Amino acid sequence: MNFLKKDIKKNLKKEESDIKGIWERIKTKDFSGNTGLAIKNSMYQFSTTLVAKIGSLIFIIILARLLMPELFGLYSLALSTILIFAAMSELGVGQAIVRFVSYYLGKNKKNKANKYIVYFGKIKLLLIFVGVSLLLIFSKFISETYYQKPIFLALLAGILYIAFAQTTNFFNAILNSFNNFKNVLLKETIFQLSRIILVPLAIVYALKLSLSDELILFYIIVFLSISYLITGIYLLFVTKRKSYIKSKGAGSLSKKDKKDANRFIFLAATIALSGVFFGNIDKVMLGRFVTGEFIGYYQAAFSLLSSLTALSAFGAVLLPIFSRMKKKSLDRAFKKTIKAVLLISSGLFILTLFFSNIAILVIYGKEYILAINILRLLSVLILILPIISIYLPYFMSENKPEVIAKSLGLSTLINIVLNYILITALLPYGQISAVYGAAIATLISKGFYLGVLMFNKK
Repeated sequence: MNFLKKDIKKNLKKEESDIKGIWERIKTKDFSGNTGLAIKNSMYQFSTTLVAKIGSLIFIIILARLLMPELFGLYSLALSTILIFAAMSELGVGQAIVRFVSYYLGKNKKNKANKYIVYFGKIKLLLIFVGVSLLLIFSKFISETYYQKPIFLALLAGILYIAFAQTTNFFNAILNSFNNFKNVLLKETIFQLSRIILVPLAIVYALKLSLSDELILFYIIVFLSISYLITGIYLLFVTKRKSYIKSKGAGSLSKKDKKDANRFIFLAATIALSGVFFGNIDKVMLGRFVTGEFIGYYQAAFSLLSSLTALSAFGAVLLPIFSRMKKKSLDRAFKKTIKAVLLISSGLFILTLFFSNIAILVIYGKEYILAINILRLLSVLILILPIISIYLPYFMSENKPEVIAKSLGLSTLINIVLNYILITALLPYGQISAVYGAAIATLISKGFYLGVLMFNKK
């Protein structure tokens, strides 16, 4: 027992020393070495996440209050569907850029890193064309036959969304590779401000003209796409000014390099597709069985939860840093990050559990009162999602995307099966019961996913 107490005291002193060391570095602006780089990038990443989540929450609140549950649910359904096709235009290219470009920059091989940027850029253009084409072909069937809801025009507007959003994501990945998190923060600020201004103006104008629900949704997606276009232009300017892309004289990759890159993309593609299904299948399946109003309740709760979860998730900033670390340093950094994230997420979980009713009523209004219990049910994800976001860059930095691909693929399959079983089984008891079923399916599958990642890490 005494030994245990001594061990606890020793760990607490070590953690206190680490915190003091970090604070001292921030005060003196000492960002040298991997530790300094991690602190600096974490500050920018935390700021970026804060801007993104606060902006997203403000945006969602405005939309939810302007559109009301029914139309807000239809918007969420349309966007979730578009995001699935957008994933076909991503297929892990962004992760591949961060992985390979960051790795060779760490070895001071800038020319080799640039070759990878050019190679992945060509793949990206092809994938954007594929994603846009597939959405154009299947949008009518999805809206009129599968969902039987008025979102056809919104899905067509998704063509612009995919083209602009995916181009922006490509440049964003390049900035992440160069550890340029300052411009990533500025990019996020521009995007959030532009959509908070443009989209609500479009909604107010459409409502004033008494346009149909389908046309209102169309204008929302179009102006959301314009926000991505504005952001993409800014990132293009930054990458040119910083000379991050040099297509002339860059040369091409060897067959071996292309083979390694394609292998990584293939595995990352499995992760990307599984991930987007994992994140949107609940709404897609609810769209088949319940009205837009109940999808609106679910989306309201999930959006608020996502904003809270992001406050303790630092996964995006870790991959470029983890990629440059050796095994022992990597494991040490991994454990410290897990401890810090658990501490923050535990506090957020308790607060959400007890104050869900106040949060929903104050933020969304009494029209969304049915979202309270959905938020309470989903609050467990605050403990799960941030930890998952740390395991992902760890396995990527170890060049083991197959671990994530297999784990995520299996979890996604479980998620789809559970969603169908629970939604259809609970639907006779009311549409809100079906929504609870989707929430339970999400919790079980996310928990299973984290369990498999932890098992593979050991």
